[in-house]
Amino acid sequence: MENKAINRRSFLKTAAGAGIASALAAGTNIASAIDPNKPADANEPVKELVKYPQIPMRKLGRADKLVSALSLGIMFDAIENQIVLNKAYQWGVTLWDTSHGYAGGKSEEGIGKFLTRFPERRKDLFIVSKASGANDSASRTDRLQTSFKRMNTDYIDLYYGVHGLSKPEELTEDLKQWAADAKAKGLIKYFGFSTHTNMADCMLAASKLDWIDAIMPSYNYRLLADPKFVGAVDACKKAGTALISMKTQAKKSEVDSENKLYQHFISKGFSEGQAKIKVTLQDDRICSACVGMQSIATLTQNVAAVLDKTQLSKSDVEFLETYAKATCSGYCSACDLCASANPQMPYVSQIMRSMMYHNNYGDTALAKETFSDAVSKLSAPLGSFDYSRAESICPNKIAIGKMMKNAEKLFA
Repeated sequence: MENKAINRRSFLKTAAGAGIASALAAGTNIASAIDPNKPADANEPVKELVKYPQIPMRKLGRADKLVSALSLGIMFDAIENQIVLNKAYQWGVTLWDTSHGYAGGKSEEGIGKFLTRFPERRKDLFIVSKASGANDSASRTDRLQTSFKRMNTDYIDLYYGVHGLSKPEELTEDLKQWAADAKAKGLIKYFGFSTHTNMADCMLAASKLDWIDAIMPSYNYRLLADPKFVGAVDACKKAGTALISMKTQAKKSEVDSENKLYQHFISKGFSEGQAKIKVTLQDDRICSACVGMQSIATLTQNVAAVLDKTQLSKSDVEFLETYAKATCSGYCSACDLCASANPQMPYVSQIMRSMMYHNNYGDTALAKETFSDAVSKLSAPLGSFDYSRAESICPNKIAIGKMMKNAEKLFA
């Protein structure tokens, strides 16, 4: 039987070599070929370097639309990182996820720079953005118009009108009307929301609403042990509500050591990060896995994982399940039970997320922004609250009080 697994080192070498070879054959300057940030000569036509293998497409829920199974999460300064956008496009990673607030606007502005140079590529891209911080129709419209200007486009394919929905009650008639008006004017094609907290309840509520086209929840091997979450995923699948996953890597709030995962999967030819993407995309209820990729190395490894036809075995999946149970104490599943236990401090999961951004993703700016947003809403210092009841009902037995003190010390 032919071995369908893709060796990541060979994949990178082949892709890079083919690109340079094509550039030389076409007479293109090598520096320009490998660095799309370099200003193009206005008199020189843009040349395609090589035909890359393409990421498979999946249906966007009940919509008559196909999107790339791997999405590019652009939470970085894309103005100065055009090479990742260019390579993602060449490999068919054409679902690009951004937000009004990412990288202080430089994420969207980077997409705008790309489309200014390659306007003909807009038709191939499925651009998703979010109304960060919007809490009414006026602010939502303002953010949408700003996104148009930044990205050099007059429509957005999928717009998350609420970035971080935490309560089903936020799915109001006013929000429904705003979405309908934006679609009627051709400003957006599809509408939905992202959710980090109380995800199952939000997803279940949305599955009953025909005006919610897509949802972006966390989805990873750790959450698959939660029957309520799995039930919500099933409900969305049945309703035709598209699910675009985020947080596929399931990083913990403290520094996450995954040597056991590494040792298990590296012998099979892929990394633990690739295994996590594969277990997500083996679920046909997920139409795309959105992953933050701000380097060519990360992008290439993830593309290789998706192009690889090898499926994780039953024993591989069982290994992930066992590992998840054994290491759950540092992972916040954002169930929001702690909010009911301490209603004066309902932002535990947000604080935990800020620590994850800092400790595991190395994104200090986003970590501080997420932390500051939470503590700005509190009536007392973070460390002054009693977290004992929240700890007693936490399904992952997280030492919440200790985590909050660590966060306060880290970001103060």
